[in-house]
Amino acid sequence: MSCVQAFQAIRSSSRSFAARHIVTASLHATGRGITRTRYYSTDTAGSSRESTKDELRVEETEKDEVTVTPEHELLEKLKQKEAEVTDLKGRLRYLQADFLNLQRNSAREKEQTRDFAITKFAGDLLETVDVLALALKSVPASALKPPPSSEPSSSSSSSTLTEKSAEAHLYDLHHGVEITHRLLLQTLFKYHVKPFDPTGEKFDPNRHEALYQAPIPGKEPGSVLECQKTGYTIKDRILRAAQVGVVQDTS
Repeated sequence: MSCVQAFQAIRSSSRSFAARHIVTASLHATGRGITRTRYYSTDTAGSSRESTKDELRVEETEKDEVTVTPEHELLEKLKQKEAEVTDLKGRLRYLQADFLNLQRNSAREKEQTRDFAITKFAGDLLETVDVLALALKSVPASALKPPPSSEPSSSSSSSTLTEKSAEAHLYDLHHGVEITHRLLLQTLFKYHVKPFDPTGEKFDPNRHEALYQAPIPGKEPGSVLECQKTGYTIKDRILRAAQVGVVQDTS
């Protein structure tokens, strides 16, 4: 090999080495750029998260400052008091309604007690009224003749009594019993105790007590044929049911 050829070979090898060095440097430069870009993007995300946390902390701090303010405390207390007032008003209305109902019930019970206080006593007196009514019915009207009017004489009272006939004594006795019966009924009437005779009415088991049934032609079946014992009411209640006979249905 000549000297010229050796010099050319050395030159070409140096050129290839320089090119290889340039390529390697460029690759290193490219890798460094990519790495820096990745690091830069990561740093940006972390800074954004830190900024978000800082903003949340600032908002929480502001909220804490708002809740601590006296105005906010007063508003909260005012809301609580308004809720308490609303609750107390509702309770008061319920209590008022209960009190009004209690007053009405008490007044009604008081009235009923006053009206029906003599129920048992009046029921016992009805037996006496029945006895007086039977005594009056036992004397026929034909046997009752008023005594003849006579001029007062100078005889003694004992002679006047002996001169009265039996018919006159019977008439006076009947008249006295009749007055007693009438006065007793008037006294019961003052306490709202009234008699009723259901003859001819439709039989009502709530007001009438059937003693017998009889088929009577020309009478409506189920109607009251005869009243053997008068019924009595006290106010709107039945004090004693009337004892009656009922027309029987023959169909």
